[in-house]
Amino acid sequence: MDLSGHFRLDGKVALVTGAGRGIGRAIALSLAAAGADVGLVARTATDLEAVAEEASRLGRRAAVLPCDLADRDALEGLVPRCVESLGRLDVLVNNAGGAGPNDPLRTTPAQFMQALEWNILPAYALTRAAVPHLRTVGTGSVINITSAAARYAQRSFSSYGTAKAALTQLTRLLAQDFAPAIRVNAIAPGPVVTDALAKFLTPEVTRAMESRTPLARLGTVEDIAAAALYLASPASSWMTGKVLELDGGAEATVWPL
Repeated sequence: MDLSGHFRLDGKVALVTGAGRGIGRAIALSLAAAGADVGLVARTATDLEAVAEEASRLGRRAAVLPCDLADRDALEGLVPRCVESLGRLDVLVNNAGGAGPNDPLRTTPAQFMQALEWNILPAYALTRAAVPHLRTVGTGSVINITSAAARYAQRSFSSYGTAKAALTQLTRLLAQDFAPAIRVNAIAPGPVVTDALAKFLTPEVTRAMESRTPLARLGTVEDIAAAALYLASPASSWMTGKVLELDGGAEATVWPL
């Protein structure tokens, strides 16, 4: 049985936030390699233009859509901009987000709420805006990038872990709201080697983290992109409301804290 066609996205359009670098870039290019045209979202246009050139070399169209997702007005116009540029929308990848470690005694309620809003509101607003278009195609897929921090109990991650736990639960709830025409799933990465993480990865820290990971290595952006391709494609057509935990098999934090 040849199932390779189940992983194709020919004729489809995907909108990816945080697409200029790291995990978002890898996801956008993996979807383009599978046949999708891509709407690329990030703050920095030059980063997006470089990704668009790579997508073009794969034979796909790419729309460069610079946007500060913290700007509510700009956020509301993002899905219409993508559809105007590429003609339709089949896949939404809510990848933008994040927060650093925090000391709960020094983190004000306003700072805590800022972490919650940054990790939840853009995903909620974009999903809400995308639903009419995803319903039109009848096989729409929403993919939220959450985090292993949503389920690990660890020091110094009360803001980020809580925010990602909220996104995880939002994924499950919206899957119920929008089935059967739209599937909503999530990926929860453990530590993935990106530019953002690399500055913390001394050789000693890396060795300690790898030794605490059953598969004995940190994640790569390609690991996450492969999972996103699965969730975007017909290969996962009987999956919704689920979270793929990609963490090398770890059942607790591997940070040497």
